[in-house]
Amino acid sequence: MPRVTIYNPRGELEAEGEAEPGMNLLETSVKLGARHGSACGGVCSCSTCHVWIKKGVASLAEQEDAEADILDRAFDVKPSSRLGCQAHLSNVDVAYQITEESERTWYDEHPKERHEAEAAGIWPPPAGPKSAP
Repeated sequence: MPRVTIYNPRGELEAEGEAEPGMNLLETSVKLGARHGSACGGVCSCSTCHVWIKKGVASLAEQEDAEADILDRAFDVKPSSRLGCQAHLSNVDVAYQITEESERTWYDEHPKERHEAEAAGIWPPPAGPKSAP
């Protein structure tokens, strides 16, 4: 089983663990407890599950036209960008960083956690340099 390492938009470790080959990155994030949002529910009709692959990009299935079209709508697209709902794991270890767009979507989908994070002063995060590949 591949070892998966997930970073938040600020480049800090968010979650890590093992996942089944064939799972997509969005499913993996949910399984490992990362704040990885998807407004469309993971059906490749929005760009909110956008991630940057930091390790193992060659092990993921090739990007198809539908994913490339949706990524055109995403913010801060890089050569290592993928949609979490479309990038499926193989047997190779992978590391990826959740984008700010996706983290914001997760908090929108989880109002209780957003309110708790706001009360604790950790959401929204302070503006600063982004850590991306």
